[in-house]
Amino acid sequence: MSEILNKKIDSLDVRVFEDRKAMGHAVVKDITRCILELLETKDCINVMFAAAPSQQEVLEGLRESDLIPWDRVNAFHMDEYIGLDADAPQGFGNFLKRAIFAHVPFKNVYYMDGQGEAAAECERYARILKENPLHICMNGIGENGHLAFNDPPVADFNDPAAVKVVELDQVCRQQQVNDGCFAQLEDVPKTALTVTIPELIRPEHVFCTVPGPLKAPAVQAALTGAVVPGCPASVLRTVNARMYLDKDSGACLL
Repeated sequence: MSEILNKKIDSLDVRVFEDRKAMGHAVVKDITRCILELLETKDCINVMFAAAPSQQEVLEGLRESDLIPWDRVNAFHMDEYIGLDADAPQGFGNFLKRAIFAHVPFKNVYYMDGQGEAAAECERYARILKENPLHICMNGIGENGHLAFNDPPVADFNDPAAVKVVELDQVCRQQQVNDGCFAQLEDVPKTALTVTIPELIRPEHVFCTVPGPLKAPAVQAALTGAVVPGCPASVLRTVNARMYLDKDSGACLL
């Protein structure tokens, strides 16, 4: 499987792989096993998906799996831009629809809506999450260390809200350009809806997938710096989570 490092940092299990393909294969294998084990004792489970190019290998592998009974899985996503056209390809619900949501027979898919009144949508989605507590969260981390759209200026490890409206910082918005999602910074929305950090780390099973050299500084800060909201992803060291890296993103450990 080309695993080159397996290390525990506080409560976080960290694995580094030779390349993105090997990393993605390992994530898919572990998530599949987790889903099947949970379904041995539950009628259905609730799974949150991250929407980003960094998740490509994981989403492809899960989509192509013939082992998972998707009709016993409810699907969620963790953030959405405010004000994009409903059919904009950059919308995270649309991204996940193309990547997996439209391709396997989920029991339910719960989309965030960035078109309507934002505060009301936060309340609606928070209510759905309360009614359907997450069993699995699949996330990545941003170039600024964010989890979902909890950027350093707005991240709160004890956030009282489950879903909130946030203003995106410039590093986060520039990442959307770096990822090829938008042509220029001016095109990236300035506000979004996001599931908050307590909700993202509440599930018993958290899988964090972070490939590529652009993520190396954030990974280093998350794994070797202080556990502080200034690097939101550092909170993963406080919970029973797993982080998967390639040798580019995990360079600080090699």
